[in-house]
Amino acid sequence: MKKLILSGIALSFAAALSASTSWADITIATVGPITGSLAALGEQYKRGAEMAVADINAAGGVNGEMLKLEIGDDACDPKQAVAVANQMASKGVKFVAGHLCSGSSIPASQVYDDEGILQISPASTNPLFTEGGHWNVARVCGRDDAQGLVAGNYLAKHFAGKKIAIIDDKSAYGKGLADATKAAMNAAGLKETMAESINPGEKDYSALVSKMKDAGIDAVYIGGYHPEGALILKQMREQGLTSQMLSGDSMNNVEFWTIAGEAAKGMIFTFAPEPRNIPDAKDLVAKFKAAGFDPEGYTLNTYASIQLYAAAATATKGLDNKAIAKWLRAGNEVKTVIGPIKLDAKGDLIGAKYVWYKFDNGNYAEDDTIQ
Repeated sequence: MKKLILSGIALSFAAALSASTSWADITIATVGPITGSLAALGEQYKRGAEMAVADINAAGGVNGEMLKLEIGDDACDPKQAVAVANQMASKGVKFVAGHLCSGSSIPASQVYDDEGILQISPASTNPLFTEGGHWNVARVCGRDDAQGLVAGNYLAKHFAGKKIAIIDDKSAYGKGLADATKAAMNAAGLKETMAESINPGEKDYSALVSKMKDAGIDAVYIGGYHPEGALILKQMREQGLTSQMLSGDSMNNVEFWTIAGEAAKGMIFTFAPEPRNIPDAKDLVAKFKAAGFDPEGYTLNTYASIQLYAAAATATKGLDNKAIAKWLRAGNEVKTVIGPIKLDAKGDLIGAKYVWYKFDNGNYAEDDTIQ
């Protein structure tokens, strides 16, 4: 009888162990600016990740296991990004869809490398992110050298002989993009009249605006984020400076218009072809909107980053991140909501494209008349 009881206990323990193993969660995370001046972009990350996890779990999870989502806030601050990366590691996170700012993604990538965590950024464009030699990094967006080429060539073509100001916010993203644009513009034969750096977070850029006005600037390229870009543009118009403003992908946010108001009309920026217009995203976009959220900007990029991880984990039949990263970097194609994705040996998106967008009537839209 005693032997039978012990056998029963052993069987119960084995069954419990088996159940806990088979129903174990795979902890993943998204990390971005959930608070701070770029919180609108962080909200895109959060919404995209939550929807991706819900949809993947509803379809059976990854290799039969459910995804559990952690959300980290780095406020686009490099030091906070490192702290959050360590926090994610302590929580047993296997994969991170993040960060947003290149200045956060780059230092965090070292932590994730050390901890064996795979990192796919939906938005970080600085080339150094994938040029650092880390095995664990990738992105679903293009790089500054590709985006800067589009902007630099546009300036050289449409503002030949005109006066150009190149402005950056000193961040890894802003300065990297401004430098890439300037280099492409210079290579195409146009030299900038001014090159200035700003301190992000300030409320008064009137001294910079006055300097541009005195110099007779015809076009202003901003390497930075939407709060500063919108404020500078608003103050330009208030001083009667009618120069064309151009910028990059971080302006893909209706909050730009909220800050700049009617001054935003006609402002143009580069970004990937509108993700919300991709046929494969139609049903998902409708689902987001039915829930009261317009999945603009990086929302679908974040969703796609998690799709990439899930597809690679399924293909490699496990959670070995080195095997997953190797599979992704071998150029295997993954169907995502932002279209089919292939990565090269460094983790960069193969065939990245950039098009122009224009602000008007409180919103922005892709404008194929801008060439």
